[in-house]
Amino acid sequence: MADPKFEIQMLHDRVMIRLEKDGEERRSGAGIVIPATVKMANRLAWGEVCGVGANVRAVKVGDKVLLNPEDQYEVELHTQVYLVMRERDLHAVATQETDHGTGLYL
Repeated sequence: MADPKFEIQMLHDRVMIRLEKDGEERRSGAGIVIPATVKMANRLAWGEVCGVGANVRAVKVGDKVLLNPEDQYEVELHTQVYLVMRERDLHAVATQETDHGTGLYL
């Protein structure tokens, strides 16, 4: 008999995020190559929201969010790693339309 399949539903104010893959190396604004082995202190990362709980108000599935990936809970599903965190731990949401953004675009 096959195992039943379960749909994951996030609870309360929890958000499930898939981190964007970092390239092997980065370039500074001046064009200097920064190798992947260089550790940047307290570097924030962009991710995509894959699930939200019923009490989440500011983000929805598909949004790009800015977060600190350190000290977050990880879960692996179908060989993909996701982060599970509270909505209040997110730093920013990238959106197409806003009335009070920074004026910067991705």
